[in-house]
Amino acid sequence: MNKFDVIEKLTPRGDQPRAIEKLSEGISDGQSRQTLLGVTGSGKTFTMASIVEKVQKPALVLAHNKTLAAQLAMEFKEYFPESAIEYFVSYYDYYQPEAYIPSRDLLIEKEATINDEIDKLRQSATKSLLTKRDVLVVASVSAIYGLGDPTEYRNFIFDVNKSQLLTMKSLIKNLIDMQYERNEYEFKRGNFRVRGDSLEIILAYENDAVRFEFWGDSIEKIKRFNRITGEIIEEMDTISIYPASHFVTKQEKLKSAMKSIESELDNELKKLESEGKVIEHNRLKTRTLYDLEMMELNGYCSGIENYSRHLDHRKEGSRPYTLLDYFKDDYLVFIDESHITIPQMRGMYKGDKSRKDNLVEHGFRLPSAKDNRPLKYEEFNNLANQIIYVSATPNDYELQESSNIAEQIIRPTGLLDPVIELRPTKNQIDTLINEIQKRINKSERTLVTTLTKKMSEELSDYLESANIKTHYLHSEIDTLERSKILTDFRNGIYDVIVGINLLREGLDLPEVSLVAILDADKEGYLRSSTSLIQTIGRASRHVSGKVIMFGDKITKSMDKAISETNRRRDIQEIYNSKNNIIPKSIIKDVRDINERLSKDINENNESIKSNYINDKNALDSLTLAELESKMYNFADKLEFEKAAKIRDFIDQINKKN
Repeated sequence: MNKFDVIEKLTPRGDQPRAIEKLSEGISDGQSRQTLLGVTGSGKTFTMASIVEKVQKPALVLAHNKTLAAQLAMEFKEYFPESAIEYFVSYYDYYQPEAYIPSRDLLIEKEATINDEIDKLRQSATKSLLTKRDVLVVASVSAIYGLGDPTEYRNFIFDVNKSQLLTMKSLIKNLIDMQYERNEYEFKRGNFRVRGDSLEIILAYENDAVRFEFWGDSIEKIKRFNRITGEIIEEMDTISIYPASHFVTKQEKLKSAMKSIESELDNELKKLESEGKVIEHNRLKTRTLYDLEMMELNGYCSGIENYSRHLDHRKEGSRPYTLLDYFKDDYLVFIDESHITIPQMRGMYKGDKSRKDNLVEHGFRLPSAKDNRPLKYEEFNNLANQIIYVSATPNDYELQESSNIAEQIIRPTGLLDPVIELRPTKNQIDTLINEIQKRINKSERTLVTTLTKKMSEELSDYLESANIKTHYLHSEIDTLERSKILTDFRNGIYDVIVGINLLREGLDLPEVSLVAILDADKEGYLRSSTSLIQTIGRASRHVSGKVIMFGDKITKSMDKAISETNRRRDIQEIYNSKNNIIPKSIIKDVRDINERLSKDINENNESIKSNYINDKNALDSLTLAELESKMYNFADKLEFEKAAKIRDFIDQINKKN
């Protein structure tokens, strides 16, 4: 199809048509910076999708965390079922960067756990960008981190055709150059194996495997098959093989890079020697020579990304290649929740530079390691020709940069921004309990925001002692447990959740009719006008939405948040009145990830056990195969929490065996 086409059943409503038209015209007119100022629940994601459909440009959507990125990717997949919707985030489940603490003379070695499925999705994203036009990539700020040279990556793409004159030896050489590994015992992504006159491979960006059947010195057949069951999916006449890594370098370029590294090492050793830094001199010499030896033997070394400037033949201080370099010139960038994402992007470079300066100063890395870094925000800005900032509370920066601002205040549901009440701190807990009880009587939910973790836990305990079903929520609770708490909250197991800033962006809780903000008059990051407006938005999905601010004075931030909320509410009321719209609360199914997943696993095991109960080997192998298949299916749908749950379950089985 190669064309963005939103599914037919969806049509813009409320303020969406006006925002879509205004911003699309701005793109066509060549405006470089625009803002979509959309209130919570106004359908900003659908507006973005409609703009992409209208202008027909590849798009990059930046989000400030993996969870939000996954949520957006799922929504865009629903809007564009025929297009390539890709997900590009950091492939680390756990990442501890290399660092040195001078005060303790402590080197912290790099430690990382790579998520193989997310790495596959990253590979899929770059492949799509090189082969299609209708590509939308949802990414975290990982998009501004170093990636291999796209030109070099393209040069490694290898086309294989049926009946082509190609020896197995030549194919193996090409695969090894592309960093595929031969493994006759473990067949996994990025590996290939030889079976008689056939070579089988699992490409870096797919779940299925490919078999090349040879007849003499030519390819007789090319077959795609299920890596788990062995079932043939299709026969193909041609296939393009893309590299197994974004960091691929031809042998001659690698040798040239090694000479450049040696030259830099010599210069740095002379400098350290002249400064009398004997320890740093020996440390740097030993480490770098070892890395060069590994490159000579294997074509790569641990931490090879620290030599990326030499491998890419870039000048000192020049920016690294990133995901943005894989897009063609004419593309569109959306920065979702821009008031958070942009400051996060600005901070990436500064934090990385501080860490690398320490490593270089004390002889752990060559100075060129500092050029393996995220983009400076200014560099990102120069690369992105057309940007649309998306936020309910854009910062002054976005508004000043934008030549066009589209407000999306009217919700398709007709819901109004919540009513805001101010209450004094005297007897605030008694007042709060009384208000919560009113919601409980109507089977509605309450969110309470505090300033500290300790306060959230203590208030939660106090409400529990008053026979109110309560749970606290903060950053020390892991992701899966957080998801379960929110599911229980929506199901009525809890009537109240007490939290801190986790109760702002990204929570979709339509049962919440009351948001209580304690210490609303304590001016600061968590009580800035932006934070207050975002928190107020948590009550905007219920027809009876109300916000109570507890404080003894009205700060500038409170005044700004209240004025903006009232302005929006007035506009919404006038629109509803003119169009005879009666607001209705949003009703959404409650999806219990943990329960549904456990049920899937239990049903799967019981089914397998009933058929294979007398054959332990068959039981074990089939159980793992079925579970692994489920894991990949969930991951393909970007339902990573489910996939992770199954992965952990498989690990438990393997440990027992």
